Amino acid sequence: MGTRRLSAVAAVALAAALAAGCSGGTTGDAGSPAASSGAPARPVKLTYWTWVPNMDKIVQTWNAAHPDIQVTVSKQAGGDDAAAKFLTAAKAGNPPDLVQAEYQMLPSFVAAEAVADIKADAGPAKAEFGDGIWGLVTLGTDAVYAIPQDSGPMMLYYRKDLFEKYGLKVPKTWDDYAATARAVHKEHPKVLLGTFSSKDPGSFAGLAQQAGAQWWSINGESWKVDIADEATLKVAGYWGGLVKEGVIGGKPYFTPEWNKALNDGTLLTWPSAVWGPGVLSSNAPDGKGKWAIAPLPQWSADEQHTGFWGGSSTAVAERSPNKQAAVRFATWLNTDPEALALLVKEGSVYPASAKGQQSLTQAPDYFGDQPDFWKTAAEIGATARGFTFGPDVNVTYNAFKDAFDKAVEDRSDFSAAVRSMQDATVADMRKSGFQIAQ
Repeated sequence: MGTRRLSAVAAVALAAALAAGCSGGTTGDAGSPAASSGAPARPVKLTYWTWVPNMDKIVQTWNAAHPDIQVTVSKQAGGDDAAAKFLTAAKAGNPPDLVQAEYQMLPSFVAAEAVADIKADAGPAKAEFGDGIWGLVTLGTDAVYAIPQDSGPMMLYYRKDLFEKYGLKVPKTWDDYAATARAVHKEHPKVLLGTFSSKDPGSFAGLAQQAGAQWWSINGESWKVDIADEATLKVAGYWGGLVKEGVIGGKPYFTPEWNKALNDGTLLTWPSAVWGPGVLSSNAPDGKGKWAIAPLPQWSADEQHTGFWGGSSTAVAERSPNKQAAVRFATWLNTDPEALALLVKEGSVYPASAKGQQSLTQAPDYFGDQPDFWKTAAEIGATARGFTFGPDVNVTYNAFKDAFDKAVEDRSDFSAAVRSMQDATVADMRKSGFQIAQ
């Protein structure tokens, strides 16, 4: 299928029934004339763009066992730049066969017809993943656009030593969290239970997911955009109220001021994702052995949910001439026990695969005195709610930063900031030619 403008395919590329010819996984892999004539078949050669550390070492194991399918790794920088580079290569007709795709960027790849529907060959992999993770690669349709690789279930990191010192209980609900924030700040004015970061839309998206938000969905051949839904407005109103009261801070994450507060004990919690130990060990080295994890506080005491912040998948390029071989490799990489062990050891990846998570036994060094760290993380991750990202996440996330920067500074209504995200997203999608359901 030819490469067309994003706006031209917006109405159908992400619909449940894709246009004929867009489904992947039917291209012959090693069926060269040499193979059919009885001559030795030449190996299929695949290129894989990824930013996972030491992926070349992991791929060596595959290549040694699969002389018929040889994979070459091309190291990428990651982030938005990597996504833009892949889309440019796909448009030019020379993409890699496989690409590491962050979950929030996958819909834009699909809308640009840059990645293939691999459902025909990837079906058996589904059983290896929880419903929440699998939903991130299906976009709420019957198609499958990637194999999940790593995930970022959210949890509550807290200073257990200071909780004990101040006589605090780990909050079970967000009401508990608010009450604890007020109490600790009243008794210890220099101490804050937490902070709201206006620079990290991924964190806010994960908290909204936990509350049941669904910012995007597909309705027939149209997109439905509901960023300002009841769940998201509830989350925004909650955090906005605490910021206005002054009982939590407004320091953005990953800043020197935030690092200092984590390190010196004037910031007691961080609602973050499973990759948090690496950040804490680097940014708050004095806290080693003092932090612990627990499930996120819940909106109702009888619930148990979380959301995702981060994570990525392995997608197959629509223009790859060897889709079936590419799916074979992507499935092996993200479901085979040997590959999963290598992803953990060499790539420092938290596997999306439930089997891979269960193989983690030794707690991160920073959490050495919490031996059940990975078991707890896996139990929390299993409660993640499904979510569908849209095709213009960058616009939504930039709108978040602009609106929430001002809201935090002015201590104004966070709900208005959410509506700004909704308006900016819908305006951009309409401008790009997407069909929007009312």
